[in-house]
Amino acid sequence: MSSRLRAAFFVSLLLIAGNAVAAAAGPCVAPVSTCFEWVNIAGASTRTMVYRNYPIDARNDAITHALIVVHGQGRDGSNYYRHALAAGFLAGALDKTLVIAPRFSSNEGRTCRDAIAQDELNWVCAGPASWRSGGAAVGRNDITAFDVVDELLQRLARRDVFRNLKAVVLAGHSAGGQYVTRYELANRIHEKLPFALTYVVANPSSYTYPDSLRPTTSAMVSHFPAGPPGYAPVQAKPPPPFVEFADAQGCTGYNTWPYGLERRVGYAAKIGDDELKRHLASRPVTYLLGELDILPLYGFDGSCAAMAQGPTRLARGLAFAKYVNEKFGARHQVIVVPACGHNARCMFGSETALPVLFPKD
Repeated sequence: MSSRLRAAFFVSLLLIAGNAVAAAAGPCVAPVSTCFEWVNIAGASTRTMVYRNYPIDARNDAITHALIVVHGQGRDGSNYYRHALAAGFLAGALDKTLVIAPRFSSNEGRTCRDAIAQDELNWVCAGPASWRSGGAAVGRNDITAFDVVDELLQRLARRDVFRNLKAVVLAGHSAGGQYVTRYELANRIHEKLPFALTYVVANPSSYTYPDSLRPTTSAMVSHFPAGPPGYAPVQAKPPPPFVEFADAQGCTGYNTWPYGLERRVGYAAKIGDDELKRHLASRPVTYLLGELDILPLYGFDGSCAAMAQGPTRLARGLAFAKYVNEKFGARHQVIVVPACGHNARCMFGSETALPVLFPKD
């Protein structure tokens, strides 16, 4: 073989190798069932599945933003990954955004019966110790559901992997919105991260009130009806927006975790009340509320503790945002998404939500 042919041959090999490396680092465009990896939590051998469009551990200098999206009570991480990808496509942000959707699988022998892989963490499905409230994994009191996002954020913070990462958004819808609002309240790593972290809370059924006050109809006033469909007479003398809960004796759980701070379990149990209140007031949160999320559908929490926060998800979100801003001096933002009910694809893909989920540089 001549020297010219040998040179051409080696150039071809280099091009093939370069293309292989580029392909390995490229986005996952295969069926969603292959766009995942396993992540070990808190240094343990146990693991959780996350869907993502780029590998979490491979160096990627093109990534400047990340979106972590938490699924609803159906624990359908793959569907929420699709919702996030669709929104990222509409925003024109997928070339620079790492999209991650963890899955909190549950098979506790009662209502939730997900298939659990070997060494996969298993979570409590509902109640104060559930995954959506930062409860511990089944049989593993040392690992909580909030440790999962702690782990993901700490991996994103590695400058040897994502040296150009500037901003991360943690978003959740419905039960995922419950997860995000309570993770924002409880986590202890927010101020330690080398990038800006913001929280997007979409259409949860309940929030965590740090005291015994609860909203009246005056706290839910907007330019459109926030209550359930039907006639609502205008009160001649509106009550104060927040008052002591009138049925504290009849609804004894109204102020217990996760509706309030009493009798906390899981991740939040290790943190004092004052620290939780500081977190609530200081961290950047946007509440995405569906204009039409006024029906008791899709896992709506109708318990007395939840009803103490308002008659609909929309009313509860409006009231809670008013509460934290006026009572605790927070600067949380409210965005009411037109023509959307309790639907994650509608919410995340709306024109009003895209700039929040995919902020510009």
